[in-house]
Formats: sequence, C-alpha cells, structure tokens
Amino acid sequence: MTFALSEPPAPSTLTAVPGPSTNATKRELDVIFDARTTQIVVDYEKSYGNYLSDVDGNCFLDVYAQIASIPVGYNNPALIQAAQSREMISALVNRPAIGNFPSQHWLKLLREGLMRVAPRGCTQVFTAQSGSEANELAFKAAFMAYQRKQRGPDNQHWSTRELESAMKNQAPGSPDLAILSFKDSFHGRGLGSLSATRSKPVHKMDIPSFKWPQATFPRLKYPLEEHEDDNRAEERRCLQEVEHILASWYCPVAGVIVEPIQSEGGDNHASPGFFQGLQALTKKHGIYLIVDEVQTGFGATGRFWGHEHWELPAAPDIVTFSKKAQTAGYFFSDAMLRPDKAYRQFNTWMGDAARVIISNAVIDEILSKNLVEHTARIGDILYERLAALSTKFPQLILNLRGKGRGTYIAFDTPDASSLLKEMRNAGINVGSCGVSTIRLRPMLIFGEEHIPLLLDGFEKVFAKLEK
Repeated sequence: MTFALSEPPAPSTLTAVPGPSTNATKRELDVIFDARTTQIVVDYEKSYGNYLSDVDGNCFLDVYAQIASIPVGYNNPALIQAAQSREMISALVNRPAIGNFPSQHWLKLLREGLMRVAPRGCTQVFTAQSGSEANELAFKAAFMAYQRKQRGPDNQHWSTRELESAMKNQAPGSPDLAILSFKDSFHGRGLGSLSATRSKPVHKMDIPSFKWPQATFPRLKYPLEEHEDDNRAEERRCLQEVEHILASWYCPVAGVIVEPIQSEGGDNHASPGFFQGLQALTKKHGIYLIVDEVQTGFGATGRFWGHEHWELPAAPDIVTFSKKAQTAGYFFSDAMLRPDKAYRQFNTWMGDAARVIISNAVIDEILSKNLVEHTARIGDILYERLAALSTKFPQLILNLRGKGRGTYIAFDTPDASSLLKEMRNAGINVGSCGVSTIRLRPMLIFGEEHIPLLLDGFEKVFAKLEK
C-alpha cells in the first residue's frame, strides 16, 4: 500500500551528517537561541511522506518522525487542505480564550474530531498545548477529585482555614498529596510532571521537586517466551512494591501515572496482566489511574491507544495525549474528575483550536485509510525481519522487543550513539532512548516498501561497526 506517491525511491546523502550548511546555520542560531541539541537543520518544504530533507541536500528515510510526533507524513495533502481552510484562518488570527469565548465551531471540532477516538469509557476531554501540560492538568484533576472524596458529599464547602492556608502554600488548603510514578518513566519537564519523571538526571538537576514516590517498573527478560516464569515473578514483585508504597507513603497518594511502554526511559514493556493488576490496586485504594499516552497514542502500537492491549475490565480514569495527535490534553471517564467549581482547571488558551483542526484531519486520515491496522501489519513484518537480522548480528541487536505492538519496536546495542551517527550518514534517521536503546518510531504511513531500505541500512552499518 502506497500512501505518499511523491516520495523519493530511496534515501541519499551528499555530505557528512551534519553537513556544512547545517553546521553554519547552527553556529549562527546558537548566538540567539540555544542550538546545542540541534542535529539537522531541515528543509521542510522539500520533505515529503516518510522522507526528511536537510539544508545540505541530504534526504533521510525518517524512522524517528520528530520524536514520534509526525503521524501521516511530511506535507500531507489532507493536512495542508485543513491548514488552508477558513476555520483555520479564523482560529489563527482570532485565537480564542477557549474557556471564556469559544467559537461557534468548537463543539463540532470536539464532537466530530477528538471525541470520535476517545478511549473506551471516556466521555469528556480537556484540551492542552503539550504533553507535559496534559500530565500537569491530569495531576491537578486527580488531586481535586481525591480531596472532594475525602470531604464527602455532605461537606463540599471550603472552610476559612482552608482558604487562608492555601494562600500560604500550607495545609490544609495546600495538602500533602502525591502521584506515584515508575523508575525510568518520562512524563514531561514542567514542575509537576518533572516530579514524576525518572528517566535521566539531566532533566531534574537543580529543579525543586515534590516529594513523590517511585516504584520499580518491570524489567523483563527477552525473548519473552523463554522467560515466562521469571517475568511473571518480576511483575508480581513490582506490584507488591506499588501496594507497599500506596499503604505506607508519608502522605496520601492520589494517583498513579504510567506509560503503556516506557519511551524515553528505554522502551520498557510489561504484560497486560501487570497493568490489570495496577488498575486493581488503584481501585482498591480509591485513587486514580493516569495512563500517559503522549507517545503511544494515535496508532503507533497497532491499536489506537496503547492501553487497549491491556484488556482492562474498566476504562482508565485519565488518558493523556499529545505528539501524533498534533494537539494535547486528556480524556477522562469519572464525572468527579471535572472540578467542583469553575476556573479550577483553566488557563487563557485551554489548548488551541488551530491544533485541534489539524488533529481532526489526522484522525480522518487514520480512520479513512485504516492506518492503525496497517501499522499493526507492518510492525509484525518489521519485527520478524529484525529478529532474523539479530541472528546475524547477535552482539549488536540485543533484547529485541515490541512484538505485537505495531511499529513500536526497540533493541539494545553496545554503542547507540555511534549507531545513530552511522545510520544518519547512511541516510536513515532513527532514535535512541535510555542508556543503550535504539527505538523505531516510524510514521503510520511507513510501508512494506520501506522495510528493505531500513534493514539494508542497519545491515551495512552493523557490518561496519563489527570491523
């Protein structure tokens, strides 16, 4: 199946990567904007479909997709059409303060767009501007709902003491509450979301944080079918640790946040049984389960939402989203998670109607072209071919994982940085995470015709690295 008819036939590189024009632009940019993280300066007008072009004339097969955030290809015609619509022009030049002054189009944008793909059981949505903000807002919703339950239905008025102490950042108005997250998790770089992020010290150094707990995320052994008993014991141990923390932390834990697959922390997986057990613990303790689908949402795992693989008996309480959605926010399933008073969950923009217009076009593309099913099929093929390649390079492809999870595939390798560099010089842009993990994050339009190009690139680079 071909989704991007004008794609180049193959990647090509004319210079070393980064090239001279990228380096020159980066030096000038760095004078006024911190450019130390710049890897490639891109010519987006010349990029198309699965291919990314840079200012040096290099053309890359992009299997990283702007950190997993491009869903249906560069310069997608349907998205361009949405961007040129009258509704988009109005949303851009008359950007509304959505909470106070939504446009006459806002209800339709939500009802016929985001709500079409709401996770099962989730009936409401709150829009935001980034994944970090979505998680911050989810924490707020969980805290407010938890406190409402503690007060009880007959005691919903705030006392004078609560009101006065809140203005001093003191209890009882500003209570000690916590969100439990997992070791190696990543939930954003805002002050609240950073307190739940555990992937790398560089994100957290010098930043004050809430004293929130972390539990161990399962460390599975691969291949999974050869380590079933060990992995089952590992997941049981981690759930016991979660329960101990919930019962003993110095302050109440109001919610647990978890990624369906830990992304920045090393592409770490767990079984459906682990997540079912985690939900059971949150139900037992009367707290909220927040599923961070910022990276896994919108089809990459072969299901529209990554948590659909878990087959939960009930919907998660909150599901956050961003990246491939091209907008951000959270869905929720419990009416208590709507604050008891207006303006408690509020800011000027409350998201961006322009981004929701693009998101709706993305949803149209995904649903009309069956891209979730396509990604599941392509992922199965890609995984099997990588598994075959791993038998040829067993020291360079370690712990291959992601079977049955669409194109959300990763493996460990001794020197991830060198592998990334050599792959870019070969015209293929891949990503890394954790300490030594290569992760694949192709777009939903990545096709069977792209697999040989990717595998050929890996094989040539592996052969070079082995010398």
